[in-house]
Amino acid sequence: MKEYMKKIAVALMAVAMMSATVGCTDSFEEINTDPDNATDVPNANLLSYVLYNTSYSCHDRWFSMDEPMTFCGYAAKMSYIDESRYSYRTGVQDSNWADMYRNLNNVMDIQRRAAELYPNLLNVAKVWEVVIMQITTDRWRDVPYSDAVKMADGVLNPTYDTQEEIYPALLAKLKEAAEGFQTVGVDDVEGDILFDGDLNKWQRFCNSLRLRLAIRISGVDAALAKSTIEEVLGNPDKYPIMEDNDDNAFFWYDGSDSNYWEPIASAYRTRKTEFSSSDVMVDNLLANNDPRIHVYCNPTPSSQNPKDVDDPESGYVSDYTDGTPVYRGYVIGAKANAVSKKYSVWGHKYGIDLGGFSPWMRVAEVYFHIAEAKMLGYNVGSYAATAEEAYNKAVALSLEENGVAEADAEAYLAGAGKFDGSIKKLWYEEWVAMFKQGMEGWSLYRRTGTPENMYIAPGRPAQYANHNVPPLRSPYPSTERNLNKANNAPFDADVVDNLWGKPMWWDTREGVY
Repeated sequence: MKEYMKKIAVALMAVAMMSATVGCTDSFEEINTDPDNATDVPNANLLSYVLYNTSYSCHDRWFSMDEPMTFCGYAAKMSYIDESRYSYRTGVQDSNWADMYRNLNNVMDIQRRAAELYPNLLNVAKVWEVVIMQITTDRWRDVPYSDAVKMADGVLNPTYDTQEEIYPALLAKLKEAAEGFQTVGVDDVEGDILFDGDLNKWQRFCNSLRLRLAIRISGVDAALAKSTIEEVLGNPDKYPIMEDNDDNAFFWYDGSDSNYWEPIASAYRTRKTEFSSSDVMVDNLLANNDPRIHVYCNPTPSSQNPKDVDDPESGYVSDYTDGTPVYRGYVIGAKANAVSKKYSVWGHKYGIDLGGFSPWMRVAEVYFHIAEAKMLGYNVGSYAATAEEAYNKAVALSLEENGVAEADAEAYLAGAGKFDGSIKKLWYEEWVAMFKQGMEGWSLYRRTGTPENMYIAPGRPAQYANHNVPPLRSPYPSTERNLNKANNAPFDADVVDNLWGKPMWWDTREGVY
């Protein structure tokens, strides 16, 4: 994948270089046509661009680390703490919204191009349409979808769809793609820098996403959830799902080229004291003697530095003893900046490797969904005889993904990781396994209240003092409020204090505000 990224880098530039000069002349088109710049981007270039741009923009510090990853307990900020205290930046919200719809526009363009000649490219684009819109609705709830990106049809002010309408539409779109992959002949999907053109993996990703969406709405539309899950799991030949870690939907970056560094690691290069592991994550991992802590987190710098000493005058106490690693997470949304050497940052794999990855979906998540479906009484076919069997496989796959030795994995599953028959245990292990998937971790927290030791930011502004949980949503961007006011206003009226108000459709928690 990394080598493929190098080859595609030049192709991506063609999308960004579509520009023309402006002048007053009778020969405008002739003079202002640059023979060295593309005027019609090839399908392969457009697909590469949208896969890269969506992966980068949805997993960078602005879209993911600052807010979703702190709202669900994966990360904390030791400095520049504003976003995790819920003081958002209007310009960032505008950019986040624009990124989603720009990429949706590109995906729909691919679908128009592929409709007649490239059926599997069409199916890939349908899956990616769902990826984009699932994130968009899970972030803002009710958003333009059926009427979106239709400027060519004269739609400049798109109407809004409710989340109750969007989720069934997304499940229908995924079924279309699943049926399409199965019934059409094989055509090359050039420019696929997610799965290198492996259509089998696209099929597995597509059907696994169906499980994700179905489980998410199982508490509000049990009939649709049940029928979807039983259809997928009841026909593994027609609807294959992810089955091992080789199927994981990870977007890998080319760490040797600064234009294609993994976004979290790229930010870490120059801001090593800004982000850290959270106390929520570290405390849970330590309490359970979880072997993944050595991969998810680095030891505190103080505990690894023999020159670090106590400073009685300031009250500072060093962590250093004999080099034994100490893991400590910082408060999420704290009132003050941290003494950074006392806190753990993310481990190399997740936060420091410039050739790292952005995770879209893991096979471990899929088996947690199968376990939850089994607990709901759904028929999961031959995938698991019991919820415990699916749960054990999910945890084992997560441990394997993170390089945990087989003996240590067995010890964990026999100890703190042992299934106790409760849905809370399942949700907790799912939260741990989805580390770095900021939007999915936040959605899991909003649906289930997991992790249970999550809290509201102590450093939040006084205007948010009356809320008792982290944000339920992101605020609508100012561009929508100003330029699409007539359509946006009824939905914006449901928002309270920018980040709360009407919960997600699938958020059925009681007493949260």
